[in-house]
This record gives sequence, structure tokens and C-alpha cells, in this order.
Amino acid sequence: MTVPPFVLPMGAAVLVAVVLGGQVAAGGWDLGPDRAVNPCRVRAVAAVSPGLEGLGEALVLLGLDGAACRLHITRETLVLGLAQPGARTDAEVNAVRGGLRDAVDRMDVEGKLPPASSLLDEVLDSSGLPTLARTAVRALPDSLINNRLPTADVLRRAVADLDVRALLTRVSDPTEVQSLVVAAVRKAVKEQLLAGLPHPFG
Repeated sequence: MTVPPFVLPMGAAVLVAVVLGGQVAAGGWDLGPDRAVNPCRVRAVAAVSPGLEGLGEALVLLGLDGAACRLHITRETLVLGLAQPGARTDAEVNAVRGGLRDAVDRMDVEGKLPPASSLLDEVLDSSGLPTLARTAVRALPDSLINNRLPTADVLRRAVADLDVRALLTRVSDPTEVQSLVVAAVRKAVKEQLLAGLPHPFG
């Protein structure tokens, strides 16, 4: 059986019309480049990872928003700028530190900071402390740990001690920005928690 020459083009046109119609019906008119999110607008941030990693992720996502807001640019522009070679400006360094500090304050006010006792196992597991010392610390009541090490205070000290300028000089790729800052924040928090443990374990 011979297919008339006009059938195939017509069939293709019908298929294209069906696909386009489906996209429009599904809201396809809205498709296009996403607009950059206003970094000054408060938005919910949910960490993907648990424990210190998750806490670091949330702080850094909120902190980069805060830094971008302080600099009056988008977070995407900030991240791309931080990945450029060269020394970081005082404005960039101060904005990142300020953004992280604002993130701690916001999570503290919203009651989203975990108690220090919930992070202790993870900290002790990678502390290098002798088994006896780790066992002794784990035997301490949660209330003692939480009263001695309020999470917000630990985080504020960690952010204050963070060498943001040195940290940002290590970034060479936009995708590295978040992971490097998360790792640095996690390390700083761990050090602050260990330093605050009762003697002789601190």
C-alpha cells in the first residue's frame, strides 16, 4: 500500500500541535528562564543532610542569601563572583560573615537550632578523644551540655572565628562555594563544641 506524500507531513504537524497543546494546558506559557530569587526575601530553607552537615547547609544557604542582600545583588551573582580568581574585597568578606551571623540569629529566633546535646555523638565520634573520655562525656546529662553550650552561642563564636577571607580564596568554582563554606562552618562548630566541654575533655 502506498502512502500519499502529504500524509507524513500532516501527521507530524498533528503530533506537534498535540504536544504544544499539552504544554500550554500544563502551564507552558510560564516556561522560560527562572527569575533569580530576591535574597532579601525571607524563605524557608530545609537542610538535606542530618546533624552537623545539615545545620551547616541551612546556615550557609541562609547566610549566602543574607550576604547577597547586604551587597544588593542576587545570590547567584554573589556565588559566581566569589568563584572568580583574585583577592576578596572587605565588602564581600564582611557580607558573608554578616550573612552567616544573621542566619544564626534567625534560626535561633525561629527555634530551629538543634540542642548541642543532639550533635554531641557526631562531634565525639570524629574528635580523636580517647574512648574513656568520649564515654565520660556521653554520660553527662543532656541538660548540662545544653546549658553549658547553647547552640546559638556556639554558632556565633564559630562564625566570629571563621577565617572567611582565607576560606573564600580557596574557592575556584561556583559549585565549590557552598560545599567549602559548609565544611568550614561544620569544622568551626565542632571545634567550639569540643572547646566548651567540661575539663579535661575540652
